Amino acid sequence: MPRIEDAKILIISTMGFEQSELEFPRDQLRAKGATVHVATLDGKPIKGWEGSDWGREAEADARISEVSAADYDALVIPGGQINPDLLRVEDDVLKLVRDFFDAGKTIAAVCHAPWVLVEAGIAKGREMTSYHSIKTDVQNAGAQWVDREVVADNGIVTSRKPDDLKAFVSKIVEEIEEGTHERKAA
Repeated sequence: MPRIEDAKILIISTMGFEQSELEFPRDQLRAKGATVHVATLDGKPIKGWEGSDWGREAEADARISEVSAADYDALVIPGGQINPDLLRVEDDVLKLVRDFFDAGKTIAAVCHAPWVLVEAGIAKGREMTSYHSIKTDVQNAGAQWVDREVVADNGIVTSRKPDDLKAFVSKIVEEIEEGTHERKAA
């Protein structure tokens, strides 16, 4: 059985991520012993969004185009309105998400980040949640949307908002420790 202490986790993000939705999972997963890297579009630090204005910067470890799903056990995508909207139009991001999916690895998306899963074509037939304002987008992609703090469907973990982050991180740990998930290709 895989252990969180041995896990390598990749967070992908760009400018405008919801501050807590990157920092809380990054810091909590590191505190549990996992190795956590942050990859950005250009490999440079990114600025979060907190409340009604720009927040703190997050360091980057790599460029999204240069990382591989083969090197990680799980993928985490923070929300916010800006971050996932910018990520979902990037071919490198969509390929990376599909690579994690095809390998049966844990993929976790919170708030507006399920937009990226929708765009990558991996939402259909899944039970998922998200921020309420993108419920219709998730349903139109063929997912069954539910209003719960965290939902896991065969290694795909989704949550609604910052208030759900504790449950989100707990479920990520649980799914990683279950190992790879058998899935039909997207």
